[in-house]
Amino acid sequence: MWLVYTLATTLLWGLAELFYKKGAVEREKYSHLKICVMVGLVMGLHAVFTLLTEPDMGYSLNYLVAYLPVSACYILSMAFSFFGMRFIEESISDPIENTSGAMCSLMCVLFLGDKLDALVWVAIGIIAVGVVGIGFLENSGDLKRRKRLGKKLAIIAFCMPFLYAFIDAFGCVLDIYFLEMETSPLLAIGATEDTIELIANTSYELTFALVGLVMFIFMKVKGVKFGGLLEQKDKALAAVCETAGQLTYVYAMASGNGAIAAPIISAVCVVSLILSRIFLKEKLSKKQYLFIGIIIVGILMLAVIEGE
Repeated sequence: MWLVYTLATTLLWGLAELFYKKGAVEREKYSHLKICVMVGLVMGLHAVFTLLTEPDMGYSLNYLVAYLPVSACYILSMAFSFFGMRFIEESISDPIENTSGAMCSLMCVLFLGDKLDALVWVAIGIIAVGVVGIGFLENSGDLKRRKRLGKKLAIIAFCMPFLYAFIDAFGCVLDIYFLEMETSPLLAIGATEDTIELIANTSYELTFALVGLVMFIFMKVKGVKFGGLLEQKDKALAAVCETAGQLTYVYAMASGNGAIAAPIISAVCVVSLILSRIFLKEKLSKKQYLFIGIIIVGILMLAVIEGE
């Protein structure tokens, strides 16, 4: 079953990226906040389901507060991503965002004292070449986006995937610290080795639900019309795919075959690229596809090495 869960995670997260992009309407000023609301709603419902079906977990709000630094990084990075999706092609933003794994490896060296194998450095170097190439094309090419948005907004939008990658990577480093048995603050307040991952995920989902509620109230105060579920169906589908993918991911990684599952799941950027080409009709230049391909090769190489 681990392979089924692994493939399901890859497909679900690829679909989530597709629906995120469809829901991030450029002309809709608050579309990125509306996505946050929908993700918060679905994650909140799943958190409540978990609390009702896992009473032995012994959950308390102390866990939510303790895990807040990690949750904040993940949620903030996703908010930047949702904003950037309004203006940047998914074919470009998703591979850049997936470089967070390489950034996490570097941060683990800086903050946790980890040592990296030579091949890991090679993979990170390959990713860096791809990212620099995409950045060069973005700044030197005759882009329709810059003409449409203006230079300032075009630069801000292009920075969003990089901000996502950096903040998500920092969140991953914090997550490693929080889930490590020797260092976890969650263990100090009652979590156990058997419940710590479930407690962490529930805390993250509840925090996202609270953020979504705040965003909803903010838009109501501003007089922004949220619209019905049918009107926001792409945002809702993205939230459902994101949450369902998180669930299958947990089962895939807990199966004992995580070393094989992780590289497969990392191919979600390939799935996203294909879906964007088919359903969103995104078409990039040959040079852009070349550098995106280099980034994907580096990501897959890094995933395979880390999974060994």
